Amino acid sequence: MPDTPLTYAESGVDYDAIDPAKVLAQRAAAGTGGQLGRWNMAEIGASRGESAYVWEEAEAYRAFVVEGLGTKSLVADATRPITGRTHYDALAQDTVAMIVNDVIVVGAEPQVVNAYWAIGDSAWFEDRERARDLVQGWAAACELAGAAWGGGETPALNGIILPGTIDLGGACMGIVKPKHRLTLGDRLAPGDAIVILGSSGIHANGLTLARRIAERLPAGYATDIGDGRGYGEALLAPTHIYARLVADLFEAGAEVHYLVNVTGHGWRKLMRARRELRYRMHTLPEPGPLFTFMQAQAGIDDAEAYGNFNMGAGFAVYVPERDAGTVLSVAARHGIPAWLAGAVEEGPREVVIEPLGLRYAGESLDLRG
Repeated sequence: MPDTPLTYAESGVDYDAIDPAKVLAQRAAAGTGGQLGRWNMAEIGASRGESAYVWEEAEAYRAFVVEGLGTKSLVADATRPITGRTHYDALAQDTVAMIVNDVIVVGAEPQVVNAYWAIGDSAWFEDRERARDLVQGWAAACELAGAAWGGGETPALNGIILPGTIDLGGACMGIVKPKHRLTLGDRLAPGDAIVILGSSGIHANGLTLARRIAERLPAGYATDIGDGRGYGEALLAPTHIYARLVADLFEAGAEVHYLVNVTGHGWRKLMRARRELRYRMHTLPEPGPLFTFMQAQAGIDDAEAYGNFNMGAGFAVYVPERDAGTVLSVAARHGIPAWLAGAVEEGPREVVIEPLGLRYAGESLDLRG
């Protein structure tokens, strides 16, 4: 283990600094919700602080998300000379997944995805192979999500974004129809089962720390993580898109009480609901060689790792215990590993990870205004 542990905050991302600004923005934004009345629509106030914003229309609810990829493109750029591939097809799927996996948590199906690709200079698109991989990967990811690619924006922001780099992001409009599929956590109850859907790897959170780890390695992104893959290649495994799987849960008749996209804040996200409930986890997915390697190289303990990374858990589904088997069955049909990992209990808002002796108190995840 390194003499000096490299925590997520020390890598440059400190949620304790970022989250209060998010809460401040929510409070300011809440005052604008009445504008929807001009179209005989109404916001669903409980959706503020969730992964998607929801409003009610006559025949359905609508959900909207804006999301970004973060710094994963820098890993692709550094890994390209090692693998000979741009990896931008995978980055496109990562970005669409970040957007779509947030819109589905409220019970919505994605309808339209738009792209936002901000570049440091126009020369970025002169690399035809990279541009082609990005475009084709984006279209393929929208197909996986069952959504149309509506359009987008490609600003050149010289002086804001470094030359030769790109900021990938976008937005999604989704629909909740029939209305009873709206999922905001109000039906969560003690005894509910928590089913974890496996991740494909790091997905697109924690890359700032991952890049700092690469700086410590003599071979950088070419370092074998222990399973024959280089570090960069392992980091660039594309993120799972869970949209069709979640839609099939509703079609199968599962009574879905809550959904969580396990992204920033790691396993603390399992208590995102605005409820005084305990989420006790008794069975964990195997983190896999990438997370084992990162944890060892950064010198961080389980509390830091599970509090920031997905550690093998990409998505969480909360259902009555009787429906847990349905979730496992649907996940298997989609080729996604899944575990009956825990249960909801009466108690203070917290996440308890029994096998590791970890406890995350409610105040460690404050995302609501």
